[in-house]
Amino acid sequence: MSMLYDGAIQDLIEEFNKLPGVGPKSAQRLAFHVLQADPDDVSALAQALVEVKRRVRYCETCGNVAERELCAICEDARRDGSIICIVEEPKDVMAIERTREFRGLYHVLGGAIDPMRGIGPDQLRIRELLGRLQSDQIEELVIATNPNVEGEATATYLTRLLLPLGVTVSRLASGLPVGGDLEYADEVTLGRAFEGRRVLTA
Repeated sequence: MSMLYDGAIQDLIEEFNKLPGVGPKSAQRLAFHVLQADPDDVSALAQALVEVKRRVRYCETCGNVAERELCAICEDARRDGSIICIVEEPKDVMAIERTREFRGLYHVLGGAIDPMRGIGPDQLRIRELLGRLQSDQIEELVIATNPNVEGEATATYLTRLLLPLGVTVSRLASGLPVGGDLEYADEVTLGRAFEGRRVLTA
């Protein structure tokens, strides 16, 4: 990105440009929005950024975002502890929760297998998942990785790893667009995919 401005405004544009999905033009628009905004609003934004880094952590059980040791879902005694939905990122938990179709627990991998970026199974929270399976209570694992190349590779790896353990393993049904992300799927499509999930076999 070429330098168009000097000093603080250029620094802000460059920081916005580092955010995912924010290109140079969007970064410039955001920077000028901040420049023209009410100082109280800018202070509130800055404080929210500081607070999220200070207070938010990852749930010790599932890897979802939390402000305590456990996230609200893991703490909820009304959830069905016999079924765990495996997702790539915390944002996928929120996408599934919006459907109101799933009442079990989650396990967040922290990404997907992607050899091109040097991400293998050891970089994901798979060991922690296997640790959770020591509980006799778990009867089914739903693999809900993204329907793209990396998500499918992760699902295939997990299926081969988990099936010999004697637990039922299912995968979200079609209805999700291949190459897409759960985060952007609408509630109806994602809900139907949950209802039509299939059990995987060797």
